[in-house]
Amino acid sequence: MEALIPVINKLQDVFNTVGADIIQLPQIVVVGTQSSGKSSVLESLVGKDLLPRGTGIVTRRPLILQLVHIDSEDCRKTSEENGINGEEWGKFLHTKNKTYTDFEEIRQEIDAETERISGNNKGVSDEPIHLKIFSPHVVNLTLVDLPGLTKVPVGDQPKDIELQIKELIYKYISNPNSIILAVTAANTDMATSEALKVAREADPDGRRTLAVVTKLDLMDAGTDAMDVLMGRVIPVKLGIIGVVNRSQLDINQKKMVTDAIRDEYGFLQKKYPSLANRNGTKYLARTLNRLLMHHIRDCLPELKTRINVLAAQYQSLLNSYGEPVDDKSSTLLQLITKFAAEYCHTIEGTAKYIETTELCGGARICYIFHETFGRTLESVDPLGGLTTIDVLTAIRNATGPRPALFVPEVSFELLVKRQVKRLEEPSLRCVELVHEEMQRIIQHCSNYSTQELLRFPKLHDAIVEVVTSLLRKRLPVTNEMVHNLVAIELAYINTKHPDFADACGLMNNNIEEQRRNRMRDLPSAVPRDKAAAGGSQSGSEQTDGATGTWRGMLKKGEDGAAADRAMLQHPLPASPQRGHAVNLLDVPVPVSRRLSAREQRDCEVIERLIKSYFLIVRKNIQDSVPKAVMHFLVNHVKDCLQSELVGQLYKAGLLDDLLTESEDMAQRRTEAADMLKALQKASQVIAEIRETHLW
Repeated sequence: MEALIPVINKLQDVFNTVGADIIQLPQIVVVGTQSSGKSSVLESLVGKDLLPRGTGIVTRRPLILQLVHIDSEDCRKTSEENGINGEEWGKFLHTKNKTYTDFEEIRQEIDAETERISGNNKGVSDEPIHLKIFSPHVVNLTLVDLPGLTKVPVGDQPKDIELQIKELIYKYISNPNSIILAVTAANTDMATSEALKVAREADPDGRRTLAVVTKLDLMDAGTDAMDVLMGRVIPVKLGIIGVVNRSQLDINQKKMVTDAIRDEYGFLQKKYPSLANRNGTKYLARTLNRLLMHHIRDCLPELKTRINVLAAQYQSLLNSYGEPVDDKSSTLLQLITKFAAEYCHTIEGTAKYIETTELCGGARICYIFHETFGRTLESVDPLGGLTTIDVLTAIRNATGPRPALFVPEVSFELLVKRQVKRLEEPSLRCVELVHEEMQRIIQHCSNYSTQELLRFPKLHDAIVEVVTSLLRKRLPVTNEMVHNLVAIELAYINTKHPDFADACGLMNNNIEEQRRNRMRDLPSAVPRDKAAAGGSQSGSEQTDGATGTWRGMLKKGEDGAAADRAMLQHPLPASPQRGHAVNLLDVPVPVSRRLSAREQRDCEVIERLIKSYFLIVRKNIQDSVPKAVMHFLVNHVKDCLQSELVGQLYKAGLLDDLLTESEDMAQRRTEAADMLKALQKASQVIAEIRETHLW
């Protein structure tokens, strides 16, 4: 099981090569307040002075420290092969293959790299520094040193420095594959430990938290940390380990870490003899190594699944970027053909990528025809904008100076054409909506169906321009046809239309029935021959009615004199005096009056005829407009799209320009390929673990 940690280190190296942190690997995250002794604990684990020292905030970037244990024999061979002088050395990721054997130089490099990114104003950065230490005196561990928790900004630090540091710490300790090493000084109240507070927020069950109590030798006289180390104050599931660090005086006097560890053992034997074997730096190193191994074993199944999923995602991403273009002529023709096919499939409803959030393509065109356009036509009132006075005026204007015995046919044609004309506007609007949807299909195909076009922005723009131009050319042709459909209906009012004749016959029967009812309701004092005489005046009218034509119901005899007497509401002005001119235009014209029975009947008949004929025309328009739009716009574009694209774009002089990739496409393809290789290599590493029965 000891070999699991080097495996994780190998995985870390794999992902470091691509600069990615998409995989959360098992690691130990060190958390504590400023001056709590975090750096001293890490140096004790390494056995070397390698971390920057100073007052205030010193660690300002995450330091990912990998400790790699090597045998003395392997260390000697590696040193000879690489020309390394010494048995311990370090390597930074950002300095590539440079090897550091002087740990003072490592400290200086950490300082320089921190200031390069974070500046020299005590600000912090979340970009980590990767350092790997090879030594026969360390155990295999992966540790993350983070900036210490602080409350008050000092110097040039930003005012939100506390929030910045907390967000940085949470970024690492929220990783479910991490172990939290919460460092607290023994000379502070354990109940107020900021390190344990943030650890509990990220790990409420405490299954990933180990507490370290530093500065046991600096407690007040007469006090000890027995209760704290026994877990009686704040219990921690993974345990509490006490250590004794070097003091600042020891550091200034260059006291060796090995000497400090020996003195620590003596202090624990003297002060805490019963707990000496469960505390101290060496015990801490062994405990961390054991916890990390068990944690890695528990995390590997999920880690393997995560790597496989990411590998599949990056493979798909790399496929979408496509391969570098070799045969430009063939590639251009393939892209044009694929776009044209996807455009037609979207209209037909057979596209590979079907929109699930809204109607698209042919489905929306169908909706426009049968819902939007159909309902709009049905909402048009056959008599909308037409008043009874308008009808009566049209009848009178059509009779000229002579009183008419029959309702003139011209008035009916005039009024019904006026109503039919109202169907033109919604019909043209239907064409516009279909045109807009066909324009939207271009974007749909670009986004979902032919993502290869995103590699070539100039080709994409050229295709959009060609299709838009084709649609633009077909729009006036389609509008003209729809306009002609309405004009055709206006050109000839077919009063012999079967549906119209049936409606007229039905209205004649209704009027005849009403006449018989009036005859039946006459008082007995009125001679039937007088009543019949009144009816005989319209004998010819009845003859006409028997033919079933619309003219037969227009003339139902009424006394014209009664209509003349009711003509005006006001009496005519008195006769003018002799010698005075008369202005006939001064005769008052009634604004509103009560219609005579004949006028009411004439208007009612005309309105019924208009409604009947309007419904016939509306039905025709509702059927013919979608057919015209499909033939002149939709189907024409489908049939001509590919030939139009080939004719406009498939030219030798345009190949290089159209197939120029976007500036960042090559870079993204390289990054995706590198990440895929890293994931595949990581998958192989985990597979080796299973084969060697380490897992």
